[in-house]
Amino acid sequence: MLNLIGAIFSGLFIGVLARFFYPGAVPLGWIMTILLGIGGSLLASLVAGRATGGYGDGLNRAGCLASVLGAMALIFLGRQLGWH
Repeated sequence: MLNLIGAIFSGLFIGVLARFFYPGAVPLGWIMTILLGIGGSLLASLVAGRATGGYGDGLNRAGCLASVLGAMALIFLGRQLGWH
């Protein structure tokens, strides 16, 4: 249960940072911001896992900055696909 609560709070934190640093307005509600942050963390861990050849725990090694960059990449991808 604590892992779920931690994922929600870290997702919110990462999502808010990604929305703040992304140029232009990003109109998302709280739930979508949390999902954006969690998705950004997962994307960053996937990239970190591929870069290290799959060795180690990518989710812990990704870091906050990589998670924010992953969330910003998801915002960019969503905008390119026509989502607002």
